[in-house]
Amino acid sequence: MEPIGKNRVVIAFGSNLGAKEQNIQHAIKLLNQTCGHVAQVSSLVKSEPMGFDSPHEFINGCLLLLTDLPPLELLRKIKEIESLMGRIKTKETYEDRIIDLDIILYENLCINSPDLQIPHPKYMERPFVTEPLQELDLGFSLT
Repeated sequence: MEPIGKNRVVIAFGSNLGAKEQNIQHAIKLLNQTCGHVAQVSSLVKSEPMGFDSPHEFINGCLLLLTDLPPLELLRKIKEIESLMGRIKTKETYEDRIIDLDIILYENLCINSPDLQIPHPKYMERPFVTEPLQELDLGFSLT
Protein backbone atom coordinates (compact mmCIF):
# COMPACT_ATOMS: atom_id res chain seq x y z
CA MET A 1 0.00 0.00 0.00
CA GLU A 2 1.38 3.39 -1.00
CA PRO A 3 1.63 6.06 1.68
CA ILE A 4 -1.04 8.74 1.69
CA GLY A 5 0.15 12.24 0.80
CA LYS A 6 1.11 14.52 3.62
CA ASN A 7 -0.05 17.92 2.32
CA ARG A 8 -3.68 18.90 2.89
CA VAL A 9 -5.25 20.68 -0.04
CA VAL A 10 -8.78 21.99 -0.46
CA ILE A 11 -10.12 21.75 -3.98
CA ALA A 12 -13.43 23.31 -4.94
CA PHE A 13 -15.32 21.61 -7.74
CA GLY A 14 -18.30 22.46 -9.88
CA SER A 15 -20.20 21.39 -12.96
CA ASN A 16 -23.07 22.97 -14.87
CA LEU A 17 -23.17 20.92 -18.07
CA GLY A 18 -24.19 17.35 -18.83
CA ALA A 19 -24.61 14.78 -16.06
CA LYS A 20 -23.31 17.13 -13.37
CA GLU A 21 -23.12 14.72 -10.42
CA GLN A 22 -21.50 12.04 -12.60
CA ASN A 23 -18.99 14.63 -13.85
CA ILE A 24 -18.09 15.43 -10.25
CA GLN A 25 -17.77 11.77 -9.26
CA HIS A 26 -15.54 11.13 -12.28
CA ALA A 27 -13.32 14.10 -11.39
CA ILE A 28 -13.00 12.87 -7.80
CA LYS A 29 -12.02 9.41 -9.07
CA LEU A 30 -9.36 10.94 -11.35
CA LEU A 31 -8.00 13.11 -8.52
CA ASN A 32 -7.73 9.97 -6.39
CA GLN A 33 -5.90 8.12 -9.16
CA THR A 34 -3.46 10.84 -10.20
CA CYS A 35 -3.02 13.42 -7.46
CA GLY A 36 -3.18 11.75 -4.05
CA HIS A 37 -5.93 10.59 -1.73
CA VAL A 38 -9.33 12.26 -1.56
CA ALA A 39 -9.87 12.07 2.19
CA GLN A 40 -13.18 13.94 2.48
CA VAL A 41 -15.87 15.27 0.18
CA SER A 42 -18.46 17.83 1.24
CA SER A 43 -22.10 17.60 0.43
CA LEU A 44 -23.14 19.09 -2.90
CA VAL A 45 -24.77 22.50 -3.19
CA LYS A 46 -26.62 24.11 -6.07
CA SER A 47 -25.74 27.60 -7.21
CA GLU A 48 -26.50 30.04 -9.98
CA PRO A 49 -23.66 30.94 -12.37
CA MET A 50 -21.51 33.73 -10.96
CA GLY A 51 -19.81 36.22 -13.24
CA PHE A 52 -21.73 35.22 -16.37
CA ASP A 53 -25.26 34.55 -17.58
CA SER A 54 -26.39 30.98 -18.22
CA PRO A 55 -29.58 28.98 -17.83
CA HIS A 56 -27.51 26.08 -16.44
CA GLU A 57 -27.36 25.78 -12.64
CA PHE A 58 -24.14 24.57 -11.02
CA ILE A 59 -23.57 21.76 -8.59
CA ASN A 60 -20.59 22.59 -6.36
CA GLY A 61 -18.67 21.31 -3.38
CA CYS A 62 -15.23 20.99 -1.84
CA LEU A 63 -12.92 18.13 -1.07
CA LEU A 64 -9.84 17.53 1.02
CA LEU A 65 -6.98 16.00 -0.94
CA LEU A 66 -3.89 14.55 0.72
CA THR A 67 -1.01 14.84 -1.73
CA ASP A 68 2.75 14.86 -2.07
CA LEU A 69 2.57 16.88 -5.28
CA PRO A 70 3.96 20.42 -5.04
CA PRO A 71 1.42 23.16 -5.79
CA LEU A 72 2.33 23.88 -9.43
CA GLU A 73 2.50 20.17 -10.30
CA LEU A 74 -0.91 19.67 -8.68
CA LEU A 75 -2.29 22.56 -10.72
CA ARG A 76 -0.92 20.97 -13.91
CA LYS A 77 -2.56 17.64 -13.08
CA ILE A 78 -5.87 19.35 -12.27
CA LYS A 79 -5.84 21.12 -15.63
CA GLU A 80 -5.12 17.76 -17.31
CA ILE A 81 -8.16 16.24 -15.58
CA GLU A 82 -10.36 19.14 -16.72
CA SER A 83 -9.10 18.72 -20.28
CA LEU A 84 -9.48 14.93 -20.22
CA MET A 85 -13.08 15.35 -19.09
CA GLY A 86 -13.81 17.66 -22.03
CA ARG A 87 -13.50 21.12 -20.55
CA ILE A 88 -12.75 23.56 -23.34
CA LYS A 89 -12.00 27.19 -22.56
CA THR A 90 -13.33 29.32 -25.38
CA LYS A 91 -13.11 32.63 -23.52
CA GLU A 92 -10.92 34.32 -20.95
CA THR A 93 -14.07 34.99 -18.92
CA TYR A 94 -16.35 32.60 -17.06
CA GLU A 95 -18.48 30.20 -19.08
CA ASP A 96 -20.45 26.96 -18.78
CA ARG A 97 -18.27 23.95 -18.03
CA ILE A 98 -18.36 20.20 -17.64
CA ILE A 99 -15.99 20.40 -14.69
CA ASP A 100 -14.16 23.11 -12.83
CA LEU A 101 -11.47 22.32 -10.27
CA ASP A 102 -9.80 25.07 -8.23
CA ILE A 103 -7.10 24.83 -5.59
CA ILE A 104 -8.50 26.88 -2.71
CA LEU A 105 -5.98 26.15 0.05
CA TYR A 106 -2.71 24.22 0.18
CA GLU A 107 -1.81 23.72 3.84
CA ASN A 108 -1.08 27.24 5.09
CA LEU A 109 0.92 28.30 2.02
CA CYS A 110 0.57 31.69 0.42
CA ILE A 111 1.49 31.74 -3.27
CA ASN A 112 1.06 34.71 -5.57
CA SER A 113 2.36 33.86 -9.02
CA PRO A 114 0.92 34.49 -12.49
CA ASP A 115 -0.15 30.84 -12.72
CA LEU A 116 -1.37 30.17 -9.21
CA GLN A 117 -2.71 32.10 -6.24
CA ILE A 118 -3.17 30.37 -2.90
CA PRO A 119 -5.37 30.96 -1.03
CA HIS A 120 -7.69 31.33 -4.01
CA PRO A 121 -8.29 35.10 -4.17
CA LYS A 122 -12.09 34.98 -4.45
CA TYR A 123 -13.09 31.97 -2.38
CA MET A 124 -14.42 34.02 0.56
CA GLU A 125 -16.88 35.76 -1.80
CA ARG A 126 -18.38 32.48 -2.96
CA PRO A 127 -20.93 30.76 -0.71
CA PHE A 128 -20.76 27.69 -2.97
CA VAL A 129 -17.18 27.31 -1.70
CA THR A 130 -17.36 28.64 1.87
CA GLU A 131 -20.41 26.58 2.90
CA PRO A 132 -19.07 23.18 1.73
CA LEU A 133 -15.62 24.11 3.05
CA GLN A 134 -17.03 24.30 6.59
CA GLU A 135 -17.87 20.58 6.43
CA LEU A 136 -14.24 19.51 5.94
CA ASP A 137 -11.91 18.66 8.80
CA LEU A 138 -8.86 20.46 7.47
CA GLY A 139 -6.42 19.91 10.28
CA PHE A 140 -5.31 23.54 9.99
CA SER A 141 -6.86 26.92 10.68
CA LEU A 142 -8.41 29.15 8.04
CA THR A 143 -7.27 32.28 9.88
